Amino acid sequence: MAETILIVDDEEPVRQTFREWLDGAHLEGRVLVAGDAESALVQANQQTVDLAILDWNLGAGNDGLQLLEDLRMFSPEIVAIMITGYAHQATPLDAMRMGVRDYLDKNQDLNRNTFLKAVQKQLEQIRPAKRERQLHDGLLAFREAVAKILPLVETAAALNDPVPLPEAIGTLFRFLLRTTGARDGVLLVRSVDPERRTERCQVYDTAGRVLNVELVPFARSVAGSVVSLQEPAAMNQLDQLAATGSIDLQPFERGRKSLLAASLAVAANTNVVLELFDKPGAFGPDDHRLMGVAADFGAEMLRQALAERQTRRALCDAVAAALSASESLVQSLTGTPQQRKEQPPPDAVIQRLREGLSAAPGAAVDAAETLRLVEAVRVLALRHGAPAVQHCIRLVESLRSLLDTATGAGN
Repeated sequence: MAETILIVDDEEPVRQTFREWLDGAHLEGRVLVAGDAESALVQANQQTVDLAILDWNLGAGNDGLQLLEDLRMFSPEIVAIMITGYAHQATPLDAMRMGVRDYLDKNQDLNRNTFLKAVQKQLEQIRPAKRERQLHDGLLAFREAVAKILPLVETAAALNDPVPLPEAIGTLFRFLLRTTGARDGVLLVRSVDPERRTERCQVYDTAGRVLNVELVPFARSVAGSVVSLQEPAAMNQLDQLAATGSIDLQPFERGRKSLLAASLAVAANTNVVLELFDKPGAFGPDDHRLMGVAADFGAEMLRQALAERQTRRALCDAVAAALSASESLVQSLTGTPQQRKEQPPPDAVIQRLREGLSAAPGAAVDAAETLRLVEAVRVLALRHGAPAVQHCIRLVESLRSLLDTATGAGN
């Protein structure tokens, strides 16, 4: 968003001149003008002001510094350039605390070049800080919105789930066990991730409950053979078949006398195999036909249930990832840019410095204490610039001279 600049001066020619200078400079900012404090506050109430160019003496007993204090009620991050013909009356320290970042004296240095240079300097400092605030506020708004919406999404997903997966499996098995006379069964679901080259297998009993068992490789299992056949298959005397080495039995297949299995076309990269066990007598042609029909209508029912579960899981994973990412960004943007500069370097850097200081031959001071001194000087330089560091150096040198004299170390 372009920055908004507000010019406040009680003289119309001055306002017009300042506006023409800004328009001619093409600074990509929106320019507002006001002739008095009341008009300025009305406009600030309607939109956020980033930079105010204020006349020190607005007439009628008003001054720019008081107006700036009032403007901060509408735009807390506002900064200002003060235009004054009374430089000796200015109070720089108080003004800096309130957001004044520059002074231009009407009687000395105010011209188009100095004016635009001062404005450009402030915009260059305003823009990155404003982008950070907008990102920070946007992330917080995103997190608040997700926190409100997620329970609604989960509720809606539950209401729109016509057949939960356990219920779908249980319904399918109740029909098949009753019509075929089989005594037991399982449903095996194998999902493949071609990009990661991984697979996940899960087995459900006739009530739709997950069976926690250690499975043999799918390619050598009964289910793998049925998928390759693409039609229902009956197998008798499973233990003797396994003894030939052509297939490996799953734990729930061992000891079974007979098996009827069919593959269900549910989704890409997903194999679903339905297995029925131990019908008195043997599974016949009618059971084969029934299994084929059940595979068709069961596939549609399971397709909806699995898709709903996968969609919900993907949604929750995406939201969790977004919240995690936004949390780290919010933390990284905590405080002002100046405060973040004053934060200590990363732990890895500090540890490397500590190791280097500890390894230095003849070190008489603990490395941690040395780092504390270095960090204190670094923050001092950030806050107050080179003169503060030079003053610190002079103090240290004076202290060294004093201690050398007192202890005789210099002799």
